[in-house]
Amino acid sequence: MNEEQLPSKLPRRGWIHRISHLLSGEPQDLNELVDILRDAQENRLLEPDALSMIEGVLQVSQMRVRDIMIPRIQMVVVPKEAELESILPLVTEFGHSRYPVIDGERSKVVGVLLAKDLLARISQNKALKVHEIMRSVSVVPESKRLNILLKELRTRGNHMAIVVDEYGQAAGLVTIEDILEQIVGEIEDEHDDHEDEGYVFERNPNEFMIKALMPINEFDDYFATQLATDEYDTIAGFIVHQLQHMPKRGESLTVDNLRFEVIKADNRRIHLIKLKKVL
Repeated sequence: MNEEQLPSKLPRRGWIHRISHLLSGEPQDLNELVDILRDAQENRLLEPDALSMIEGVLQVSQMRVRDIMIPRIQMVVVPKEAELESILPLVTEFGHSRYPVIDGERSKVVGVLLAKDLLARISQNKALKVHEIMRSVSVVPESKRLNILLKELRTRGNHMAIVVDEYGQAAGLVTIEDILEQIVGEIEDEHDDHEDEGYVFERNPNEFMIKALMPINEFDDYFATQLATDEYDTIAGFIVHQLQHMPKRGESLTVDNLRFEVIKADNRRIHLIKLKKVL
C-alpha cells in the first residue's frame, strides 16, 4: 500500500498536541484534522457513517491507482478477433458490464467491450468480431492519484480505465465503482445477486461463492468442517485470523482441502469469498 495512504485507525495525539491545536485555532496536519472529526463524532456532531465517508475521502486523496487496481492476471478479458457468439458464454457467466479487449496477450489491451453493445449486435450478426464493436479504452498510469482519476472518469463519462506500467503494458484495471467503494464502502454489483440466495451459492460441486458474513458455525455445518473457535464469528473472521491482516482482493488461503480466495474486499472488511475443494 502507498506509504502516503491515510491509516484506517490513526493514533490519538497527546495532550501537548491538543494544547498546540487549541492555541493555533486550526489543525496543523491531516492527523489533527482526523482527531477533530473523531471528537465531533464522539460528541454526536457527526454521524458514524458520515465520519466514515469523510475518512474515506481523505484516504482517496492520498491513495494511488496501484493500491486498488484489479491485477492483470485477474482481469476477465476477451480476444479482439473472437466472434461475438463465441464469447457469449463468458459474458453470461461473469455478468460484468465491461470487458477489456486484448490483442493476443493480457498486457496488450486495445479496447473495451460493453455487454450492452454485444447484446445489441449479436442478434444482427453473430459472426461479427469483437474488434468491430469494441470502444476505445482509457489508459492511466499506476501512480495516478485516485481523487484525480475519479474526477477524470466522471468528466469523460467513463466507468473503467486500464492501468499501465512504466513500459506501457497493461498492469490491471480500475473502475469508478472501485474508487467510490473506498469512500462509501460496498456497492452492490454483479456478485451481490448471490446474497439473495443465502450465504452460499454453488457454482459446481467443488466451487462455491460465499458471503463473508456467513456464521462460522453455519459454515461448519454446511461443509462438514471444524473451523469454529471463540476467536471469530464469521468465515471472514476466520480468514483474517489465519492471515493476520485484512486481505486484499485476490489473496488466497488453503486449509486442509479447502482453498479460500477473496473475491471482493475493501480496506474495512471482506465481502465475498470463493471456495474451492482441492481434490
